Amino acid sequence: MHEFIQLQKDDNVVVALNDLKSGTTLTIDNILVTLRDDVPQGHKVAILPIDSNADIIKYGYPIGHAKEAIEEGTHVHTKNMKTNLTGIENYTYQPKVTKNLYSNESHTFQGYRRQGGNVGIRNELWIVPTVGCVNGVADRILDKFKADVGDIAPFDQVLVLSHQYGCSQLGDDHQNTRQILSNIVLHPNAGGVLVLGLGCENNIVEEFEQGLGNYNKSRIRFLVSQLVSDEIEEGVRILKEIYQEAKQDRRESIPLSELRVGLKCGGSDGLSGITANPLVGDFSDYLVAQGGTTVLTEVPEMFGAETILMERCENEQIFQDTVSMINDFKQYFIKNEQPVYENPSPGNKAGGITTLEDKSLGCTQKAGTTVVKGVLKYGERLKEHGLNLLSAPGNDLVAASALASAGCHLVLFTTGRGTPFGTFVPTLKVSSNTTLYERKPHWIDFNAGILLDAQKEIVLKDFVNHVIEVASGKEANNEVNGYRELAIFKTGVTL
Repeated sequence: MHEFIQLQKDDNVVVALNDLKSGTTLTIDNILVTLRDDVPQGHKVAILPIDSNADIIKYGYPIGHAKEAIEEGTHVHTKNMKTNLTGIENYTYQPKVTKNLYSNESHTFQGYRRQGGNVGIRNELWIVPTVGCVNGVADRILDKFKADVGDIAPFDQVLVLSHQYGCSQLGDDHQNTRQILSNIVLHPNAGGVLVLGLGCENNIVEEFEQGLGNYNKSRIRFLVSQLVSDEIEEGVRILKEIYQEAKQDRRESIPLSELRVGLKCGGSDGLSGITANPLVGDFSDYLVAQGGTTVLTEVPEMFGAETILMERCENEQIFQDTVSMINDFKQYFIKNEQPVYENPSPGNKAGGITTLEDKSLGCTQKAGTTVVKGVLKYGERLKEHGLNLLSAPGNDLVAASALASAGCHLVLFTTGRGTPFGTFVPTLKVSSNTTLYERKPHWIDFNAGILLDAQKEIVLKDFVNHVIEVASGKEANNEVNGYRELAIFKTGVTL
């Protein structure tokens, strides 16, 4: 393995590919640089003298500036550099032509064709509470149903999608909850849904049902707990009826053009922008070339790299939508009297990421290089094939839930630190380094750390095949472990 990597020829820092000791000599373009400090894996080393206030260049872009003069061979991190970012900015549409390097290979996966033509990659039975007050009731219904039925086939899994909201909310905050829950009820990974209400919540069940529009009334059913004498027995009865409706469900061959994949990262390290995120970016380009759809979110982790996405917007309207997404999220921070650029997290910094620009330039690589075709507000559902942007925060579970709610069949989640969670759709963890993969094989689904030694084309082919296998029914590790969670973006007061 190489000791370091210079990502672009004009960079004035390199990234350590393993732990390096003070006194180690690096050879860079026939120039010898001797380390003045110990440098952990994923961290940066200055390869040229950097003046105080001068830009520090990584990925070919500034990722901040030096707080003091930095000598070559010095560990570059929070002690001696700082972000360049400030507040809300003005942007000008300056499109750049991009070309997808991949071709359509006519791949398919084995999925479920739903009424109306929509497609799912799982056939699951969900209980969706309209309010957190009935989470316990939902658990009781689920337990009794499973005990009565035994073999739940053809369903892959039966789940309660618990949450804490649905009442004591106002305005946009209330609407966000209702919209996310509506999207979940209509998600094609569910072969059947019991919508479970209490009866006095402000997420009124009758209004919620009307908001679903034209839906499959044999597969989506409703129960208001206060209106029946025994809500457990009634809930089990309804689930059994949905179960009978689904008994003939079978997988069939579906073009890869109908696959929708969310792109997310968390617990990143200095290798995330070198291995895992570029791999997912190549996958995004590949899937788009097949006619499929990918969605990038985590707006605060676009700050500092947003112009790269703006240059790829298909037209000026999508550019303006992207500008609004970025500046609206900055305004959200300002409105709540919080620093716009309070990022990265302690774990990110321990892994070698110093500033938000450093993190964002790595994060946005998950979107590959293709044209941005659509921009979604939080709670909106996908309409456009191709690469889309989605407004949601960086929080792992909130953002992953937003991707699933938008209609993504699965989420690709890159990480250099590791995390076990999963949202209510398959959540594949892609490790940036081999050490994490070997330490947490029960968390990590695919090791992108091998890209430090393996050919990119071979790794991408294996990764594509792995995603197709998961889309066709192979369980992701979060499913194997039973880690299936839902988090809704809380934006307002609680009564």
